[in-house]
Amino acid sequence: MDLYAYEEALYNDGINYIGGVDEVGRGPLIGPVVACCCVLPKGFYLEGLTDSKKLTEKKREQFSKYIKENCVAYALGIVSPEEIDQINIYEASRKAMMIAISEVRKQINLEHVLVDAMPLPDLDVPSTSIIKGDSKSVSIAAASVIAKVTRDDMMIELDKKYPMYGFKSHKGYPTKKHIEALNEYGLIDGYRKTYGPIKKLLGSDLDVSK
Repeated sequence: MDLYAYEEALYNDGINYIGGVDEVGRGPLIGPVVACCCVLPKGFYLEGLTDSKKLTEKKREQFSKYIKENCVAYALGIVSPEEIDQINIYEASRKAMMIAISEVRKQINLEHVLVDAMPLPDLDVPSTSIIKGDSKSVSIAAASVIAKVTRDDMMIELDKKYPMYGFKSHKGYPTKKHIEALNEYGLIDGYRKTYGPIKKLLGSDLDVSK
């Protein structure tokens, strides 16, 4: 798949400011969902750039730094675990994307948005929703890398406060070790209370006041 095909088609139509949008953090049990909108310059090339999930942690960090330094504009949208519980993760992901897009529009005149999978019916900018867009569009791939590194950094900081939960390794996803730590230590602030494993804990006699 040509990672540049969607962008090239838009450039050929005279559209220059294209925002790639992706979110990270639907699956974790803790922390916010993070979206990024990233606008790359014409001719941008970064060898090896693809869906952030297919990159090593070290490579993601290198790419994120390079993209931030060389993009036209980027912005983040962050929706808290409390709001995820209120409006559900699907709507929270959509809201995070809309926030990121809105922040980029304060910087430049965004002309088109390429978004990973999620339709954005409230967006008043032309947009294209692309299934598995983070491996089909260079702009979405760039956004996915920045969003992933941003959220992973949050989990690494949380790990410093609560090393017994292992956030640095599993990044909040419901791995076996994460569930074991939850059973042993209970809940801390930031867990998504509408998620199955957390609802199960809340229904038990575990100490969840920590």
